[in-house]
Amino acid sequence: MATILITGATAGVGRYLTRRLAGRGETVLAHGRDAAKLDALVKELDGAPGRVRPYVADLASLAEVRDLAGRVAADHDRLDVLVNNAGVGSGRPEGRTLTRDGHELRFAVNYLAPVLLTRLLLPRLRAAAPARVVNEGSLGQEEIDFADLTMARRYSGTMAYCRSKLALAAWSFDLADELRADRIAVNCIHPATYMDTDMVRDAGVAPWSTVEDGGEAVLQLIDAPPDVTGEFFDGARRSRAHDAAYDPGVRSRLRAATAAALE
Repeated sequence: MATILITGATAGVGRYLTRRLAGRGETVLAHGRDAAKLDALVKELDGAPGRVRPYVADLASLAEVRDLAGRVAADHDRLDVLVNNAGVGSGRPEGRTLTRDGHELRFAVNYLAPVLLTRLLLPRLRAAAPARVVNEGSLGQEEIDFADLTMARRYSGTMAYCRSKLALAAWSFDLADELRADRIAVNCIHPATYMDTDMVRDAGVAPWSTVEDGGEAVLQLIDAPPDVTGEFFDGARRSRAHDAAYDPGVRSRLRAATAAALE
């Protein structure tokens, strides 16, 4: 029985994964921002072969990310899989929004939160090695303006989303290199294009694919052999991220900017 943390577990791919994994007997640590939705999910899966443990946190707050990691680490000696699934899409909220920490919202939730949460849980992942980190990214990626990370000069929700997903991919490759010797596989995946989710509908896009399509692709990566690491997947297929995600200069600047943001 594996212990698997899924962020954003109350909707979309996160909910699908929670139900599938609990159904096959895993212990699922289900994160969500809404306590009532989490409680409803736990009750729904009460009779499943596996266990579902709820964890409430707002990933837009770095303090709450730290608190979430602390609670997970206190409750569990090991963590077999971390799925960084939660995110903010390109639609709502409309307009540029800063978090209480002063970061652009999409960069904070889609990138900084996964980085911080993963870093804080590395001791539990090492204890479970071979372990896995699955970062849910997107084919929508755009180069980052490191001189304007809060996007004060030029902003759109789509641009902010794509920049956060480029950062996530580049960091995934860096982390995979760092943790290879620890037997912790790190991969980034675009689960499916325009799935039938609230995030897609909020962006005003008609869905092209189902949540099941994306969920099964992520599940396949969760179950992949431990030597599959440092890869970018488009659904079930190995693919390639934006060229900038492989650029050593970009990755070096991203490391420095991330360290400063998480001080």
